[in-house]
Amino acid sequence: MKRIWRDNGLSLVLFALFLLFWAGQAVTGWLDESEEQRDHGAPAPTFVQYLGSGSFVEATAENWESEFLQMFAYVLFTVFLYQRGSAESKSPDEPEEVDRDPRLSRKPDAPGPVKAGGWRLRLYEHSLSLAFLALFIVSFVCHALGGLASFNEEQRLHGEAEVTLLEFLTHARFWFQSFQNWQSEFLAIWSMVILTIFLRQRGSPESKPVDSPHSQTGE
Repeated sequence: MKRIWRDNGLSLVLFALFLLFWAGQAVTGWLDESEEQRDHGAPAPTFVQYLGSGSFVEATAENWESEFLQMFAYVLFTVFLYQRGSAESKSPDEPEEVDRDPRLSRKPDAPGPVKAGGWRLRLYEHSLSLAFLALFIVSFVCHALGGLASFNEEQRLHGEAEVTLLEFLTHARFWFQSFQNWQSEFLAIWSMVILTIFLRQRGSPESKPVDSPHSQTGE
């Protein structure tokens, strides 16, 4: 057990925090939704009903969507864009190990797709960005469907006509939700890129060594 914790502590702690905060979102979202329903003279949903509601799906998916968009863009942009002095960038002056052609690898423990070559390798060498893109698309769709259900629930409460998915996708509310999350994600990653030029965190792989000059790029 001690070895499992040592080897996987980062992912275990991050996933535990995700579950904790997601549970907090669910409970507080349910309480807020229940209060709003009662204010409109409608019965409050049970907790299970709320978890299947458009409001919960929308609130969850719109945040996941922005996170996965950020990671997709960041992984892709760092292939060919540089920031001199940042711990988050490749060096603009020297070749990096991550650019090594896997077709020349002779490592016996290389991943299966590398050994197989062909289309498997072509897919695998872009699999990280493609995975984040797929997760973004799934989250975007869930945001749209959950948002549509939530929007139409509000329309019914106010005695107004429901809208179609296409109408909702052209509504300012959907894009307001998306843009307010997207801008914050790119601000956060921009801050990481810039601040790692000048600031340090001893022991973190996201930082340069404390005694590194500001001009050093990468870890």
